[in-house]
Order: sequence, then structure tokens, then C-alpha cells
Amino acid sequence: MELKEIMKLRRAVNFFDPTQNVTDEELKQILETATLVPSSMNFQPWQVIVVREPEAKERLMKAAMNQTKIVEAPVTLIVLADKDGWRAGHPTVEKVWENLLTLGYMTDKQRSWFEKGPEKLYGGPEKSLAFAVKNAAFFAMAIMLAAKDLGIDSHPMDGFDHEAVREAFNIPENFFVPVLIALGHFDKSKTLMPPKWRKSWNEIVWQYI
Repeated sequence: MELKEIMKLRRAVNFFDPTQNVTDEELKQILETATLVPSSMNFQPWQVIVVREPEAKERLMKAAMNQTKIVEAPVTLIVLADKDGWRAGHPTVEKVWENLLTLGYMTDKQRSWFEKGPEKLYGGPEKSLAFAVKNAAFFAMAIMLAAKDLGIDSHPMDGFDHEAVREAFNIPENFFVPVLIALGHFDKSKTLMPPKWRKSWNEIVWQYI
């Protein structure tokens, strides 16, 4: 499908058909496509917890205001935003550095800049959180679009108890959980409501200078 069609067809569906699966191969394709989105210095500060097992779904549902879509969908992703994903020594950061050297973007002499630049931009609790969440948000949106491209529906959720989710799944403190994403196929026995309104050009543009 073309991007505009995918954007129009993507809906946050509330009812999933429990008889239709999302295979691991489809999930792998969705996540690897989503990771093509841009991120700050290519640090890609995101990971996911894949929730498939019924017991794990029940635990997650209890921490997410008992939203039944979590147990009805074949898989729900807990998106993790890594607040430490910019720090020197982080495995992904070091992989980015080696890649920059290999591709010729940087030289060994620029290592100091590579470390000091992110520290200035993302150091401190507020900046680290903003860094993690904004990048993970790019990734989360791309997950839903990549899923729709495969004919798979989704529903993003921010209605959950962060600390309860963290405790239920032993999530380390360096991760913030910005969103949960249920993935599956819409239950066609239910009614899919019409699309809601979206802002127009005049409502979007605040200043045109």
C-alpha cells in the first residue's frame, strides 16, 4: 500500500479477533521496518517487551485499567524508552560509534565530541526523559504503520499505571514506558466507528512567517 492509504486505513481498533494470530515472522517484519525511523544520533533508544502468554496478558491488563483488548489481541507490545540510551559505554551507543567509524562519518579523533555532544544535549533527568520518549514515539508510530501495511490492526494505549507495569514485568529504572500497543486483526463481528475528525491546514499552522 502507499503511505497515504496506510495512514487513512490505520485505526485504533477496540476489538480484536482472538482467532486470528500475528505470527513471529510478521512481528519481526513490523519491528525491523519500524526501526528504520530516524532517531537522535541514530541511538535508537527503544526496546519492546512482547506479551503473548495468557498469564502475562492478564498481568498487563490489570495494570492497564482492565482494557480487555490486551487479552483479546494476539500480542501486545510494551514499548520501552531508554533514558540512558545516549550515554558513552551503552552497548547501542558504542555500536553506533563503530558504525560511524566504519562508514567514514567520523574518525578516532572525534571521540571526545561524540561523548560530550550527547551529554550536553541529553544530560540530566528532564532532558534524558525527553530524549527517550520522543525517539520511542517515532518508533511506536512506525510500528502501527508497518503493521497496517501487513493488514494488521493496532491500538496504542497510554491508560495504564506505569509503576504497576514496571513492577509486573521487572522493568529496570532506566526505561520509561510511553505506550502499550496491541496488535491483531479487527473483530469484524463488531462495529468499526467512523474515523474521527483531524485538524485542517489552518488549524495546524500556528504561524507562517
